[in-house]
Amino acid sequence: MFYKTEEGSTRQLIEFCTGYFLLYTITGLTVKYFTGDSAMGYPGLSDIQYLVYNTIGGNLIALVIVLAFKWYKLQTNNYISLIGFKVPSEFLYIIPSGICTAIVIPTTTLMYTLPISVMVAMVIMRGSIIVISRLIDAVQIWQGILKKRVYWEENAAVVFAIFAVLANLLNVKPGSFDFVGSPAAMTILICYLVAYSIRIYIMNYYKNTRAKGIKQDNKAFFAVEQIAATFTMLLIGIFIYNSESIAGWTAPQILQFRESFAAPHSFWFWAGVSGFAFGLLAFFSVFLFMFKGRTATFAGLVNRLTSLIAGTAATLLFALIWGGEYPEAEDWITLGFILIAVAFLSKAEKKRSAELKIESK
Repeated sequence: MFYKTEEGSTRQLIEFCTGYFLLYTITGLTVKYFTGDSAMGYPGLSDIQYLVYNTIGGNLIALVIVLAFKWYKLQTNNYISLIGFKVPSEFLYIIPSGICTAIVIPTTTLMYTLPISVMVAMVIMRGSIIVISRLIDAVQIWQGILKKRVYWEENAAVVFAIFAVLANLLNVKPGSFDFVGSPAAMTILICYLVAYSIRIYIMNYYKNTRAKGIKQDNKAFFAVEQIAATFTMLLIGIFIYNSESIAGWTAPQILQFRESFAAPHSFWFWAGVSGFAFGLLAFFSVFLFMFKGRTATFAGLVNRLTSLIAGTAATLLFALIWGGEYPEAEDWITLGFILIAVAFLSKAEKKRSAELKIESK
């Protein structure tokens, strides 16, 4: 569908958001379903088991697509010699972006497996990235890489996105999961944020440094990044599997990781299939982050806010279908702030579209 739409148009933006929303809703549902208590009729996979099977499924579908369609053929500003091969110079930073992706993928899934609602998990991750996207614009404007200005409507949307994060982070009830006080949760979040910050900077560096006549090929960027991410995760997986003999690691999570392969759960195949949605939404995620003619602030807001709304949909559907908990008051307050942010973004998009039309003449 979106291949026939004018590149960089508002219509294409809406199409990407629609695909991203639907796939993220499915992802939010499946993670809670497969890791639900077996005594209540759910498959009962452990967090690590689901992480393993879901990640394999997601990476497999993404890798098959980029290889089958040969998206990895990148138009380059110039070629360089690397290990005796002539390769695009962009590989020097796209490959590190793929390594960061290898960190983002499992930490994203791990965030969903924490004892918090899908909505809260998405608010924490997405809200943080919204702020980082705005900072990256500031840095790249200062560096002279980004030639566009950030509209005041985009800044206003960032403010309301921050309010959305605070609505959940500051409302910790007695007996509820203490996210900030959990070493595991904070470690996952920090790894996620650092890796994603580097990755978003690289994506915008690529987008903003295309030489005259050189196409901004988001599909090629995604392909090279995905190949690097898959190879990195494969190496990490092999190390973790053998970590007891190599480094003497015997943590419960390590043992569960090995058990996932040595004694697969009866639902391993379907958990892997559930990863297809996560693998497919990765395409939409990158295409939104790198959307043509938009700032990192705008693209980051559109990307993250879409997934936040999907979080509400996933929580509601899980409650209606499988009897899970309904969104709480702070979740609805968060959604209200998100909708206000979306209203500001709509105004910014109208201004940017008009600006791009003038530039194209």
